[in-house]
Amino acid sequence: MLKPLALHKGIVIPFNRSDIDTDALLPKQYLKKLEKVGFGNFLFDDERFSNAGDVDTPLSERIENPEFILNREPYRHGSVVLAQKNFGCGSSREHAVWALRDFGVRVLLAPSYGEIFYSNCFNNGLLPIVLPQAEIDALFAAEKVSSEGFQLTIDVRQRSVHAGDQVFYFELSESRQQALLKGMDLIAETLEYAAKIREYERINKQKYAWLFAEHGL
Repeated sequence: MLKPLALHKGIVIPFNRSDIDTDALLPKQYLKKLEKVGFGNFLFDDERFSNAGDVDTPLSERIENPEFILNREPYRHGSVVLAQKNFGCGSSREHAVWALRDFGVRVLLAPSYGEIFYSNCFNNGLLPIVLPQAEIDALFAAEKVSSEGFQLTIDVRQRSVHAGDQVFYFELSESRQQALLKGMDLIAETLEYAAKIREYERINKQKYAWLFAEHGL
């Protein structure tokens, strides 16, 4: 089960550039690690550290780039990514989403996303919100003039983003909304129909008994 997502308030991490691909989010040398946890330390690895590393390099041996946003306060504690178009483009590596989630990100806002990355987010309990370019630009402008950590509140039930007095609404299918609210991935969603699946198999076994017998089922 995933952590349910209904109402989230978090510090915004602004990446005011387009076409941030999955290799930038998580370089290829980390793909040999198959567990879904522990990738947060490698998020934006090439930009975040001044020396190269891989999955076996202790974090204590890495040299942080002090200019990179994830190495600065309050962004170290950010959980809402604000980006420009085509975020998560490139290869289909699900590890990139695991890295975001492990770092603490729950919500992303951009004008568009890489198609596979977009689906991977939902299957890992992250909400990738699509907003019009003008609204994304307004959020970047508000973040820039904020004296402290700029925070947004996202209401999944109302499909809304709250930035002070401003409210932006986003589209979200009923099925994906319910999956986020219940903390379900695709496997968990399928298991909700376990009883119906078993009943379907029972009826098929009666209807096509010869077929099941022929295959020793």
